[in-house]
Amino acid sequence: MMEPANSEHVRTRGVAVALGAGGARGIAHILVIEALDELGVRPSAIAGASMGAVVGAAWAAGVCAKDMRAHLQRLLRNRAEVMARIFQARVGRLTGLFAGGLQNPILLDGERILDFFWPQAVPDRFEDLAVPFTAVSTDYYARRARRFQTGPLAPAVAASMAIPGLFKSIEIDGSVLLDGGATDPLPYRSLMGSGDFVIACDVTGGPAPQTKAAPSAFEAMFGTAQIMQSALTAEMLKGARPDLLLRPQVDRYRVLDFFHGAEILAAAEPIKDEIKRALDQALSKAL
Repeated sequence: MMEPANSEHVRTRGVAVALGAGGARGIAHILVIEALDELGVRPSAIAGASMGAVVGAAWAAGVCAKDMRAHLQRLLRNRAEVMARIFQARVGRLTGLFAGGLQNPILLDGERILDFFWPQAVPDRFEDLAVPFTAVSTDYYARRARRFQTGPLAPAVAASMAIPGLFKSIEIDGSVLLDGGATDPLPYRSLMGSGDFVIACDVTGGPAPQTKAAPSAFEAMFGTAQIMQSALTAEMLKGARPDLLLRPQVDRYRVLDFFHGAEILAAAEPIKDEIKRALDQALSKAL
């Protein structure tokens, strides 16, 4: 699904892109990047939250959509290796269940996950990216969004994707940081006001197919987070809106359905030509 651009509000300085939170659904961001690649459009700025930050940082480093797709296929081809790497990134321990605070035994280190899953082309610092990039996280104690544009890249993106209950929190400059989707799941507003034509890709998802089975505790925890992100995005869109809002049809996929990456891309593929047509029409007036 896509909402068309309002040509009266098309800017002329460049194209800025916001990639939203949504777990495995964020794999669909690759199709938006493919459309822009094929149109020969290089973004002037990129902002990402959670999975959008993971994909957005790689894009800002100069990794094209074709290489992202190939990289994803290589990673997911060997399920055993992926699971082994995830296990190695575990920082929680079974004994933590009996410690004070009932610690999570499956908690993962986001920076170690990124070290394995990111393409080698991704640099260590924001300053070495090819395109200006903003990673959005949430300051747990300040109860507000925290945006990073300079300094070490991996900690900022690990903070942005630190889904509570799955990844450990990240401490930067004395702040405890968690998932950017908790406060700004579609970070297009930080790109507005620059004079750029702003595109936002929302993968928080709509209503899921209904079944009679109740979700497991694990599914309910992550599913509820996505419901809250979707509601927050809807409220954000009642105010200032991006010039072009994209919504790939990936609602049926869950937060951790990464091994369905090929299916997610296939499900979103039919709208790629529609996206390209809309972008081509809008950008022909803007550029």
